[in-house]
Parts: sequence; C-alpha cells; structure tokens
Amino acid sequence: MSYRVVWFKRDLRVQDHAPLVEAARSGPVLCLFILEPALWQQPDAARQHLGFLQESLKDLAADLRAHGGRLQWAVGDAVEVLDRLHHHAPFAELLSHQETGNAASYERDRRVLRWCREAGVPWREFRSFGVVRGLRQRRHWVSQWEALMAEPQLALTRIIPAPVPTAAWDPRPWPGADELGLPSHEPPQRQRGGRRQGEAVLTDFLQQRSARYRGGISSPLTAPDACSRLSAHLTFGTLGMREVVQATRIRMHDAELAGTRQHAGLAAFLSRLHWHCHFIQKLETEPAIEHHNMHRGYNGLREAEHGEARLQALMAGRTGWPMVDACVAMLRETGWLNFRMRSMLVSVAAYPLWLHWRPVGEWLAREFLDYEPGIHWSQMQMQSGTTGINTTRVYNPVKQAQDHDPDGRFVRHWLPALQRVPDTWLFQPWLMPPDLQQRMGLQPGVDLVDPVVDLEQATRQAKDRVHALRARREVQAGQADIVRRHGSKQRRAEQLAGPRQRRAAEVAAQQIGFDF
Repeated sequence: MSYRVVWFKRDLRVQDHAPLVEAARSGPVLCLFILEPALWQQPDAARQHLGFLQESLKDLAADLRAHGGRLQWAVGDAVEVLDRLHHHAPFAELLSHQETGNAASYERDRRVLRWCREAGVPWREFRSFGVVRGLRQRRHWVSQWEALMAEPQLALTRIIPAPVPTAAWDPRPWPGADELGLPSHEPPQRQRGGRRQGEAVLTDFLQQRSARYRGGISSPLTAPDACSRLSAHLTFGTLGMREVVQATRIRMHDAELAGTRQHAGLAAFLSRLHWHCHFIQKLETEPAIEHHNMHRGYNGLREAEHGEARLQALMAGRTGWPMVDACVAMLRETGWLNFRMRSMLVSVAAYPLWLHWRPVGEWLAREFLDYEPGIHWSQMQMQSGTTGINTTRVYNPVKQAQDHDPDGRFVRHWLPALQRVPDTWLFQPWLMPPDLQQRMGLQPGVDLVDPVVDLEQATRQAKDRVHALRARREVQAGQADIVRRHGSKQRRAEQLAGPRQRRAAEVAAQQIGFDF
C-alpha cells in the first residue's frame, strides 16, 4: 500500500500543519519523529530542551490518536532511519516543514535531500514561519509575510495510519539526557512543554496579560507576567506562527471595539511577531552567520583576545555587577530572561568583558529554553556590533539596575547575600567602605565580588576599538551588501529619514531584543 511520511521536527502540533493535512488528503500516513543523537551532542543543546521536547511529543501523540493516527518515533541518524524504513516499507513521498536550524540540522537536511534524490522519493517542504527559502533580497519580504499570515488555517480531519512492519524499526530505546551527553543542569522553574500548555499561555496572554505588555516587558520585575511567554512554544512548534498572529489580530479587533488598554499592547506584540521571522530570515539567507561575522571586516576584532577567566565569571554569575549576576541566577533557575536583560548580558560580554559572541552564544543557547537559532545568532551579532549595519548597543549594568530595578527587589531576590546591603551601595557594592562590609558580615570574595574589569575604562576602550574599525573605508564599503541581503524595507526608510526619525527607529530596534 502506498503511503506518505510526515516528518515532524520543530512543528509539534496537528493544528494548521500543512504537511500533515496534505498527506492525510492523499491516503495512509506515517507520522514520524526522529531523535537524532548527533544533534543533541552539539554545543547549543541542553537538558531543558529535551524535557520540553518530550512533554510536547506527549501532547502531539495524543492529538494524532484523536484523529486516528499514531506517532512513530525512531532513534538514530535521519538518513539511516529513512533508508531503513524505505527498504522495508517503501513510501511514496516525504513531507515536512522547512526548518531554519543550526548548522548541524542544515547539513542533516542536505544529506536527507541527497538521499531522497538517490532513492527517488519526492520531498515536499512547507513554510512554517514567514521565512522565504531562496530569497536573494528583502524587497518583497514584508508582503510575502503578510500574505502567508492572512491565509486560512488548515484543518485536519482524519488520518489513515500506514501499516509498517516491525522490521522497519531499529529497536534502540529512547535515550536519556545522560546518555545523550547533555549537561546535568536543568532549570527547576522552566516552562513546561506541550500543546495544552501553549494554548493556556496564549489564551491567558491575549485575554489578560497583554494589557501590561507595552509598559512591562523591559523590567525583569514585571516582564515574567507582561511578556507573552510564547517564545518556547513557537520554537518547538506546539503553536503555529499563523495561529498566533490571527488570534492576536482577532483579540486586537475586540479590544479596539471595547476601548481597552490591550489594543496597544497587542499591536506592539504583533510587530514583534513580524520581527521574529525577520531575524530568522537572516540565518536562512546566510547560514554562515552562526559561526562567522556577518560583516567579514570585523574578523579578528575579538577572536585573538578570548578571556576564558572573564567568560567563566560571566557564566558563573560572578562578574561583580549585581544586575548581571542576578540575571544569570534567574536564567539558571527559570531558563528565561526578558529581552532587555538578555541584551544587557550580551552587551556586557561584548564590550567591557571583550568576549567573542560565539562562545557566549553557545552558553546562552543552552540557558535559553526558547533558543531559536535564527533569532539567537542574528541578535548575538547585532548586540556585539559585528553586523556592520546596526548602531553600537552598549548597556551599562549599573544604569540598567537603576532604571529597571530602582528599589533593588530583583537583585536582592536573586542574590540573597546582598539583601542587607543599603540601597546606596546595592548596585555598586565594591564601593562600600570595608568597615561597613565587616559590620554587615559580608565576606569579600564570597558575598561581595570585585568587578572583573573596571566597567567605565573597559567599556570606553571597547567602544573606541569598534568605532575605529567601523570608520575604516574598506569596512564601510561592505555595508551596502549586508543591507541588501539582510536589511528590511523599514531599515531603508530609516536611512532616508531625518535624525529624529532615525533615533526613534534605533530605540525601537533596541527593544526588539531576543524574546517577546
């Protein structure tokens, strides 16, 4: 009996799932998920990602059963799994969503494509996000994004499961996190995965929390509730982008009619959904930016001066700057941090600590439950100043604390040793007089850590080096090509605008950050 294989990757749902709906229309379907150990051995993989995946697969399997189907999983290399399956039970077609993942998944897809051609198996890939494969320039990208988001969602009716002999499957069991070699740490308060969780978070945000979105997403005190908290569900595909966009627009319409505060928050959120795809498009267009500077004129800027001790201090939350160390503590506990604090971490790493974005990016990829390669590596480079087309973004951690944690509640919560430090010294505790430290029972080097570098001096030197490089004629000459490949129509409009408009646009761009 002829059947089709639907290969689930990072699209763990049945709602508005184009490959699944298309395959179900044509006859029997095998719903397949492949756990690939080689992908989990990459430096951006973490135990928390595996946990969220397993929770999401559980809901996916239940939803497939409700439609008459069955989720079949296999462990191993994707090409070997598909070849073994096709040998024992030849299938007519492979269907999946496009994936803009890391370099390992990109190479895997290239090998699968070669196998499909050699085996004579058509492989149809469908758009998942508003990313356009094969795009050479951004001229019509916005209109294509809008067109995709406006299309009706696809409804699944009934699945006819494909009968596949037992011999087609390798009997290897599902490996645990230790067997996959994943780091032992898992944030105890991370979000839980699965379609049910995603639906609940989406409903809660649209109906309630979105009213606090515009004014609440910058401070780490208010952001955990004000932000949508949908990013991990979009990353793993338990929710579809079109589904979220359309639900947001419906709620915006209702909120506008009711005259509530939610309309403004939802409008801001919708713009960030657009930027979500805009950044992933960068990696889709140029996969090399995961490992190489987007502007090659910045090669050698930081590479030869890697400071392992500074990197370790950052990863351990022992930089001496309380706002930075508190953010690291929150990240370790929850797997999440709001966009401005993420940007601050990367800025501190790139400028006063003078660290290259790649090792910092690998660490943060493991720490972020919602790690999305396209957004992550584009943002790492933008915040580190190696795109060549973005304004230098330098976040002073002392000022960020004063602006977004003025009473010190965030810092004191995540750094209990500083709870007794007076407000005067809280964000710069290294300036406390030694006798005051002693009276308060604070131990230097234990409770109080001296900053790893002089913040003002190191930041000034870093900015001078970056700006000197940007001023070079040969570096400036390379900017036009980067704008052509990666710039949006909005950016080109900004370049033609006056100083006030350009400044407003830069402020808005800084607020894109990593999460929404």
